[in-house]
Amino acid sequence: MKLWQKNTTVDSFVESFTVGKDKELDVYLAKADILGSMAHITMLESIGLLKAEELERLLSELRHLFFNSDNFIIEDHVEDVHSQVELMLTRKLGDIGKKIHSGRSRNDQVLVDLKLFTREALKEVVAGVEKLFDTLITLSHKYKDVLLPGYTHFQVAMPSSFGLWFGAYAESLVDDMRLIKAAYDICNRNPLGSAAGYGSSFPLNRQMTTDLLGFDSMNYNVVYAQMGRGKMEKTVATALAGVAATVSRLAMDACLYSGQNFGFIKLPDEFTTGSSIMPHKKNPDVFELTRAKCNRLQAVPQDITMILNNLPSGYFRDMQLIKESYMPMFEDLTSCLDITVMMLENVSVNEDILSDDKYNYLFSVERVNELVLQGTPFREAYKQVGLDIEAGNFTPDTEVNHTHEGSIGNLCNDKIQEMMASVVDSFNFEKVETAIASLLNG
Repeated sequence: MKLWQKNTTVDSFVESFTVGKDKELDVYLAKADILGSMAHITMLESIGLLKAEELERLLSELRHLFFNSDNFIIEDHVEDVHSQVELMLTRKLGDIGKKIHSGRSRNDQVLVDLKLFTREALKEVVAGVEKLFDTLITLSHKYKDVLLPGYTHFQVAMPSSFGLWFGAYAESLVDDMRLIKAAYDICNRNPLGSAAGYGSSFPLNRQMTTDLLGFDSMNYNVVYAQMGRGKMEKTVATALAGVAATVSRLAMDACLYSGQNFGFIKLPDEFTTGSSIMPHKKNPDVFELTRAKCNRLQAVPQDITMILNNLPSGYFRDMQLIKESYMPMFEDLTSCLDITVMMLENVSVNEDILSDDKYNYLFSVERVNELVLQGTPFREAYKQVGLDIEAGNFTPDTEVNHTHEGSIGNLCNDKIQEMMASVVDSFNFEKVETAIASLLNG
């Protein structure tokens, strides 16, 4: 069944080409489509396009479909999730099921479906990021006094610490979360009622559907609501790519630091794999695959850009392809977040790294600063220490005393935690949960 079909039979190859993976991906939109339909028909009854008893029968059946959606399938002869829901209602309730599309187009249906899907998926991402953040903060506290070498240009540079290393990635996630919040705000606006992009002659109550679905506001201009197709996905994908970039960089550090030439951390045997020829090998495959998956996730915004790039206003079928790279992003990222937490919780830290003489020069700046504190001009102190190093006369003092904000001795983890808590609280997921629960419970 195709909502638009009249008397023309579509060529099977043309149909296969145009549908592509859409039906497969549409299954993941089933709950969202049902919720959108529930809000829409509630509004239709309020403006006289449905009778009260018709609404009650439709809502009852839609609730049944929602709570049994784990087994939802799109039948072979059905084009998409919207058609499947309408078909199931019509089979069960007769002509009443054919009334649900009044004042609506598949264009605004898929828009609201994608927004409801994204909103719920972002909630899971936020939980995953928060869990990784908490793990990093815990490790930063635990190993705050354990020093490790800092590098610039892959050269030994200055003293760092595991407290700084773990804490740096925690703070990076705070900024990533801010970007997710901005993307969530753009997502959390209601496009329903924009129809095919030019509104409707029915006296639709768009504020009502906005409230019923727990949106913060609506996409007011109906043309812009349609222009938001793809733009919302690109914005969200960019935010997810920010998290992926942080996790990918952490995975790269972990791969490097667990190698024999560094030996800063040790991965548990069950998280490594061996070689088919070298019996000593313990490869950091989990972090390597995490790195690769996160790098691939960072390409998704560009993929969406290339689909949207030269489209004018209005709807075009090109946008269907965005789902293929966009929708799997959430599961891929959350799996990377989960495995990274698991890995970090089982990592062993080398607490005696700097006893190796090759790290003696880490403390050269400490000696320069000591001379400056004694009254030597900085440039003279720098030259003196440099000459001592060249002459082989440099003896390091491995005592480190950094006290300013954000340094080895003053991590400011409490401030970083406050920032993360503030961002997470600002999502106000409770508002959405309350609205959806009310819609489902009647």
